[in-house]
Amino acid sequence: MTMRELASALGVSAMTPYRYFRDKDDILAAVRARAFDRFAETLEVAYGGAGTTVERSRAKRDAYIRFALEEPETYRLMFDLSQPTEEDYPDLVRAMARARSTMTTHVRDLVADGIFSGDPELIGHVYWAMLHGAVTLHLAGKLSPQYKLSSQYGIDRIITEATRALGARFRAGV
Repeated sequence: MTMRELASALGVSAMTPYRYFRDKDDILAAVRARAFDRFAETLEVAYGGAGTTVERSRAKRDAYIRFALEEPETYRLMFDLSQPTEEDYPDLVRAMARARSTMTTHVRDLVADGIFSGDPELIGHVYWAMLHGAVTLHLAGKLSPQYKLSSQYGIDRIITEATRALGARFRAGV
């Protein structure tokens, strides 16, 4: 898409986007930063609710899945696209770091509460990789078609079982 096409789609003159953005990469970085912030806020709000650390962690997991399934285009834009010059966009770097930190906050608390043991950063990234992989496979239609959301082998069951396996691996005292 060209800047001219973008301006036309927005119903503005061809030069208007240049008043606010340097180029298409600048626009893309701004859109992605906003998406990462919305995603992070969704997870932060879910984890900030009432309940035990485990209950709030589940709420956060469910919010992650809900965000991805309700906004698949946004989710793909955030994670399936990598701009070669991401470091040139401080707001994008900040928003990505905020989203990444949401993957370890609850793990730090699980370790502090004596539920998990180990490196919270590593555990958070392992858990995130599992969650992201399952969601991405689901969004791409790569799970068998009969495995709908709540079927015996649907994404919710896959994530529940993977979470159970990871929980057993990182459980304190094991």
